[in-house]
Amino acid sequence: MAYIYFMKIKTTAVSAFALLVCIFQTTTAQISPRVQHIFPEGTITYGNIPYAGDTVLKHLLDIYLPPNHTKNTPLIVWIHGGAWMLNDKYADMSYMQKTIKSFIDSGYALASIDYRYSTTAIFPAQIKDCNEAIEFLYQHAAKYHLDKNRITVIGFSAGGHLASLMALSNNNDVKEFYPPGKKISFKIRCAFDFYGPSDLIMQTTNPDTSVVNDRDPVALLLGTLPINRPDLAKIASPVTYVDKNDPPFLIVQGEKDQSVPNTESKILSSWLRLAGVPNKLIIVPGAPHYGKMFDADYIRADIFKYLDKYMK
Repeated sequence: MAYIYFMKIKTTAVSAFALLVCIFQTTTAQISPRVQHIFPEGTITYGNIPYAGDTVLKHLLDIYLPPNHTKNTPLIVWIHGGAWMLNDKYADMSYMQKTIKSFIDSGYALASIDYRYSTTAIFPAQIKDCNEAIEFLYQHAAKYHLDKNRITVIGFSAGGHLASLMALSNNNDVKEFYPPGKKISFKIRCAFDFYGPSDLIMQTTNPDTSVVNDRDPVALLLGTLPINRPDLAKIASPVTYVDKNDPPFLIVQGEKDQSVPNTESKILSSWLRLAGVPNKLIIVPGAPHYGKMFDADYIRADIFKYLDKYMK
């Protein structure tokens, strides 16, 4: 919950005037009714924390802590999907309920972040927001009982793209991916990419053989079709930043995904393998772009194998 205070300041040089000062203070809050049934009883929530020091509604995040958390609780950052222009920090939770419950039951904190839509601000606004959100969590880790040195990311669709891009560019110091004048301090231990685009050129619609949709998600993200600006598409593509120093990846995608071809996940896995980065690719038989098939026991078992190996 955010509280806004107003301060009136007078000066002796001119007639009195009012200066509006907005200060956000975040306190523990009840879990949103939209996701309350998902989290175990006793989960501690810090809601609608403004991570960028402004009043932008998409610059908010929530933190969910296990009931018996420690002072240094390992953190999983949840990045929602929605074609970079839809949904919010509660998205994708409805069909991943068992996985979320397992995170909390196993002693992990979960932070779910919002970021600006591509229809409001084009790329790289989205990756800037994600980096700024995690940097906020890193810098305020002690306040929220988080372990700033044990952070992983999980993302879905557009959120999978952003999670992958953030994890892979984490050691590349891409200044365009940070707010002006700022750098990031955090490191990502591992990444869980659920059906996120990895190479935006591969997502290009052929303008010679089909009608170009002016609501094409990638075109809206970049401000133009990738085929018109392959340089921008390359900058925004996670595969661009693969190197041997990247964190381990678990990549999950549906066999029947009609929104993001599963070749996107296969090419990311191949680039990681060639660079010597530990990774595993799971193609879910018969699965579409999203849904309860991704909350399967065998996928969750692999998630926790990664957490047990790289987050302990």
